[in-house]
Amino acid sequence: MPIGIIVNSLAILTGGAAGVLLGNNLSEQLRNNLTLIFGVASMSMGIASIVHLTYLPAVIFAVIIGTAMGELIRLEHSISLAAGKVQAPVARILSHKDDGLSKEEFLHKLVSVIVLFCASGTGIFGSLQSGMTGDHTILISKSILDFFTAAIFGASLGFIVCLICIPQFIIFFLLFLSAVFILPLTTQEMLNDFTACGGILMLATGFRISGIKSFPVANMLPAMVLVMPFSYVWSHVILPLL
Repeated sequence: MPIGIIVNSLAILTGGAAGVLLGNNLSEQLRNNLTLIFGVASMSMGIASIVHLTYLPAVIFAVIIGTAMGELIRLEHSISLAAGKVQAPVARILSHKDDGLSKEEFLHKLVSVIVLFCASGTGIFGSLQSGMTGDHTILISKSILDFFTAAIFGASLGFIVCLICIPQFIIFFLLFLSAVFILPLTTQEMLNDFTACGGILMLATGFRISGIKSFPVANMLPAMVLVMPFSYVWSHVILPLL
């Protein structure tokens, strides 16, 4: 049973709802400062994941080529477009004010949070580990941070943050089900590089949330698909030739 995934989805749902309900009681300065803190937390988790890498060239190639692919297919634009279409009816039904953010700022933050919740290396690896071994520790630990992150962004973005739990659950549950097929095909080195690649995305997301640099985090997502094959090719094909 995907207990860890359920807990993680509920953490986003309840955290987002709590943020919306308590948002008016939080000062703008507190919300801004906490957003910076969660940006730093994302960067810290990214760095902690990056240090596990085994083959740096494979990870770098995956990030560069994956980002190029994302740019070519305009992945971030597609996600922003879908998020905008969902946000409009939600805002009408629940009539929640988006804290004066412009549409561009709103979608900018929303896409960052979607990537943080749905595509972090910690969440993806935790789902695979949960499906293969029944160990839900990683996902439950992630849920603690996700709850407070959802609360802070729920205060400014509204109930749309709660709905992120739906694609998050679907993605993680599919990974949970496919774990028995994926993990036997991997090596520890491939998993290390996969975790490191996810860490780079989390680091970029932290920079974006903090407003330091707007990395195209959604366009970087194809790197997560490429990194394990690249790691295998690097270790089994290229290294023996060097």
